[in-house]
Amino acid sequence: MDELDLLKKDWKKQESSFQQIGEKEIYGMLHKGSSSIVKWILIISILEFLILRILDLSIFLDNDYSKRMKENHIYDFEKIVTIFNFAILLVFIYFFYQNLKTINSSSSVKKLMQDIINTQKIVKYYVWYNLVLVGFTSAIVIYFQFMYDKNINQLYDKYEMFFILGGFLFVLTILFLFWLFYKLLYGILLRRLQKNYNELKKIDY
Repeated sequence: MDELDLLKKDWKKQESSFQQIGEKEIYGMLHKGSSSIVKWILIISILEFLILRILDLSIFLDNDYSKRMKENHIYDFEKIVTIFNFAILLVFIYFFYQNLKTINSSSSVKKLMQDIINTQKIVKYYVWYNLVLVGFTSAIVIYFQFMYDKNINQLYDKYEMFFILGGFLFVLTILFLFWLFYKLLYGILLRRLQKNYNELKKIDY
C-alpha cells in the first residue's frame, strides 16, 4: 500500500504531465498486496500450528508430567482437547489456504472486496476460537489442580476465596497475553487488508 500511496501522490503532483492512473493498475496493485497479506496469514498460522502442537506432544511424551496429569485427573481431558484442537486448527488452515486461492483468482473489484471480508471473518473466528479454548482449558486445569493436587488441596480448603480469586486473575492474565499476541500477529495484517478494502471501495464507488 505504501507503493500505491506514493504513486497516487506523485500523480497528483504531476497531473498535467502524466495520464491519470487507470483503475486496472490500482486494482492490480491492491490485488497483489491483498494476496501477499493472505499468504502471510496462512504461513503464520502453519508455523503457529507446528510450534504449539510440538509443545503439546512434548508434554504427553514427558513421563513425569503425564504422571502428574493422571494424578490430577486431567490427563484424559488434555488428551481429548489436544486431539479436538488439532483437528479444528487444521480446518482453519484449510480455510486460510482456500482464502488465498480465492483471492488469487479474484477477477473484479467487487469480488476482491468480498474475498477480503471473508478472510477477515475467518481470521477473527480463528482468534476467538483460540481465546475461548485457552480460557476454558486454563480454568478446567486450575480447577482440577485445586481439587486433586495434594500440595495445593489442603491450602485450598483453608483459603478457598483467595485461590478462586487467584485462579480467576491467572486465567484473565493468560487470556490477555494470548489476545495481545494475536492482536500484534494478525492485527497488523488485518489492518493492511482493511486499508486495501477501503482503497477498492474508492474504485468501486
